Amino acid sequence: MENTEEINESEFKQKSIKHEGVISKINSNSYIISLKGNINCEGCKAKAACGVSESNDKEIEIFESNQVFSLNEPVTVSLKKELGLKAVFWAYIFPFILMMITLVIASLFFTEWFAGILSLLVLGPYYLMLFVFNNSFKKAFKLSILKYN
Repeated sequence: MENTEEINESEFKQKSIKHEGVISKINSNSYIISLKGNINCEGCKAKAACGVSESNDKEIEIFESNQVFSLNEPVTVSLKKELGLKAVFWAYIFPFILMMITLVIASLFFTEWFAGILSLLVLGPYYLMLFVFNNSFKKAFKLSILKYN
């Protein structure tokens, strides 16, 4: 039985992205975590799009943890790798595809300068839609807090 638990834990380690951080603020239903620089970012394929590796002063908010943490406690924040790729898709790849499709279709009917402006303006409603569905994305991209070992 212990061997099965070790396999599941090692699979979890391989299928998740982890960052070390410190609990900087505790709210009634969430924790604010300040992320430290992570050496794992050097080998990550999504490093350029992630933004976490660029600075040491990133903060994230994590809701509804099953564990109890104290202020300034070191923790590990983890996210499944496939969820990280989905986040990169919705934040960077899909808007680019949307903009290029709008540019190609609009250039068939309008002049180049107007098609270019229209393709940029289509991003406004897209990012507004992301803002409106913010709670859905928070549920879909659930982060986990683990005690630092």
